[in-house]
Amino acid sequence: MRTWLTNAWSQCLNFTNHLRFTKAGAAAAFALLAAASARADEAGGEANLKLPDLSSVSFLGMDGHKLLLFGILFCLFGLAFGLVIYTRLKNLPVHKSMREISELIYETCKTYLVTQGKFLLLLWVFIAIVIVMYFGWLAPIPGKPVSTALLIILAFSLLGMGGSYAVAWFGIRVNTFANSRTAFAGLRGKPFPINQIPLRAGMSVGMMLISVELLMMLIILLFIPGDYAGPCFIGFAIGESLGAAALRIAGGIFTKIADIGSDLMKIVFKIKEDDARNPGVIADCTGDNAGDSVGPTADGFETYGVTGVALITFILLAVKNPTVQVQLLVWIFVMRIIMLVASAAAYFINGFIAKAKYGNADDMNFEAPLTSLVWITSFVSIALTYLASWLIIPELGGDTTQWWKLGTIITCGTLAGAIIPELVKVFTSVDSRHTKEIVTSAQEGGPSLGILSGFVAGNFSAYYLGLSMVALMSIGYLVSQAGLHSLMVAEPVFAFGLVAFGFLGMGPVTIAVDSYGPVTDNAQSVFELSLIEQIPGIKQELKKDFNMDVNFERAKHLLEANDGAGNTFKATAKPVLIGTAVVGATTMIFSIIMALTNGLAANVDKLSLLHAPFVLGLITGGAVIYWFTGASTQAVTTGAYRAVEFIKANIKLESAAAASIADSKKVVEICTKYAQKGMLNIFIAVFFATLAFAFVEPFFFIGYLMSIATFGLYQAIFMANAGGAWDNAKKIVEVELKQKGTPLHDATVIGDTVGDPFKDTSSVALNPIIKFTTLFGLLAVELAVSLTASQGSGLAHILAAGFFVVSFFFVYRSFYGMRIKGEAA
Repeated sequence: MRTWLTNAWSQCLNFTNHLRFTKAGAAAAFALLAAASARADEAGGEANLKLPDLSSVSFLGMDGHKLLLFGILFCLFGLAFGLVIYTRLKNLPVHKSMREISELIYETCKTYLVTQGKFLLLLWVFIAIVIVMYFGWLAPIPGKPVSTALLIILAFSLLGMGGSYAVAWFGIRVNTFANSRTAFAGLRGKPFPINQIPLRAGMSVGMMLISVELLMMLIILLFIPGDYAGPCFIGFAIGESLGAAALRIAGGIFTKIADIGSDLMKIVFKIKEDDARNPGVIADCTGDNAGDSVGPTADGFETYGVTGVALITFILLAVKNPTVQVQLLVWIFVMRIIMLVASAAAYFINGFIAKAKYGNADDMNFEAPLTSLVWITSFVSIALTYLASWLIIPELGGDTTQWWKLGTIITCGTLAGAIIPELVKVFTSVDSRHTKEIVTSAQEGGPSLGILSGFVAGNFSAYYLGLSMVALMSIGYLVSQAGLHSLMVAEPVFAFGLVAFGFLGMGPVTIAVDSYGPVTDNAQSVFELSLIEQIPGIKQELKKDFNMDVNFERAKHLLEANDGAGNTFKATAKPVLIGTAVVGATTMIFSIIMALTNGLAANVDKLSLLHAPFVLGLITGGAVIYWFTGASTQAVTTGAYRAVEFIKANIKLESAAAASIADSKKVVEICTKYAQKGMLNIFIAVFFATLAFAFVEPFFFIGYLMSIATFGLYQAIFMANAGGAWDNAKKIVEVELKQKGTPLHDATVIGDTVGDPFKDTSSVALNPIIKFTTLFGLLAVELAVSLTASQGSGLAHILAAGFFVVSFFFVYRSFYGMRIKGEAA
């Protein structure tokens, strides 16, 4: 294991050697940027954002600062909630054979996370250099020691990145407890326990995630001096985005290499799902956590933080009245606290109803309790939104009607958090007509027609989900026209930000139903890998120790059916998160526009089709989105090729009951290697592309940001839902039709392997990539503007060309350095 880690880290260092050709240019650029010591424009630079005094306004008989101090108590409650569930899950009964497998999965996950942690620190160095240049030379915080300011901002960027990393680790630990407990619960032959255990695990992760993120944000808001707080929020959000982007990309590549490598063996060798003799199964289980747990958890943590930072930035830039600023800031954070309360209340209400309805049932629809939880949370959250708004902002800028108008705008987003999952199920559920059509197509036309039907589902879903978002955003826009213009500039942008904020109104529950999937998927694998059916005298042992009469076939059927529900609800969370990224990105882009237009007082005409750089930026964004989806899929394809090559050469079907630990670890090593290669190529290409396009021309960059958000939204929805439909088409063949090992099953397995990188690599990673680019762009574009003001546009364009050359080098490497080389190549 030590050798493996050493080799992985050496691989990382080898990649950095490819940067040496830029060493002289980078040093020159650093010197030139240091020489450009003029401060960023006073109109909107993040270095000049200052929080108002929260204690200057009273709420419910106390000042704003004291009121939000109570929020810390709610965060502690959320942490306690998550830890209590964690402890209860750990103490649930489980057979030692299953516990040993889940602990082996956790150990491989832990090794993977340690390796990724080292990579994250390496990538953070790139961000730290830009932060040092910006806050150290170009825009130091006025009246504050440069070294002190830099230390604080760098510390919060590390805190943001570390927060994403820590909650991801917690999510893995909870899920690897829950997988074996779920598998064991299936032995009792009742569906309700195997539905509730993954849901409890998901709520533990969700409550912990939101509580940690909110606690960190409150610490900045309440305890960091106001003139430091703005830059600290930006640094914190950039750190979150970096952590989420890297973990999402690497985790998505890892999990799909392992998944495809494992699944294809079912076709090649006609072996069963999660056959213990397949060395790829342990890697697949690790990948379920590395991709489907680590990625969404880090992504969710970053999403809630970045959306909050976007709204804070908007309020500080667009609202001129300090009293209104304080009222809106306190209201926003009270709404965030409401998320925790609403989710906890809905969880207990739903649990009571579900237990009464399904507690002793022999059969159940596994999706039903998850659906009801989402809708109950939505209604509770909407009710508390209006109540809290009435209490906190009964009057805003002299207007006594804004409380319900702002509450209505947030409600548009909260409804989206419930409506979007319903629309996703139309295209991905095991009961979906689209999913069933894939099976029907594959019955007659094999994998080709099955794949085409999946493309149809993905494309149709993008149409319906896109229009639903437009409809809800339009309602938010119309409500914003009823008086908000007297309080702020660009009130539609604020409305869109609030809609994105409302998407997250069911924060812990959104994460919970997403985390349900990795647990159900792992539970199936743990059951098979434990070889519990082959243990001598096992039925008598289980009767004696746990008082259960076991039907193994019944248990496997229930676990497989539950996995179908997990697939569906993994799919439902993805458009919610990508929708939040895109809608919320409009608020962050507005912050850049405010800086570039001197508070909308100049250069507004350049935000037009008549300004050529703006149009060219719009076109460029699409190119980058399509490169990204290709590069991430290439990393999966090459890694899966190597994994399949190794597994086919080393699988022992006759001479062993289970694959050796050494062979399983070798597959994990292959997955890690290509995940790291793919992640590093993509991250460095995105990082330097952001710098390059920001330095080309500021309004070119605005067009670019708008473009990647729009192209990314539809590309992500299409890919995520096509992949989800292919996944559950395979599940229909396995569970309902019971045709494993048939040509139809082979056809749907092929469709599923095509859909794997669609739904769990390329689509989901677009979310943090969009937010990271937009957030990092806040600093990058101001670097460019400051340099142009002091040195002229010529130097900025030379640097843009240099940055683009570096970016293009890694774009080139993302295919030609990763491609599969064989006889045909």
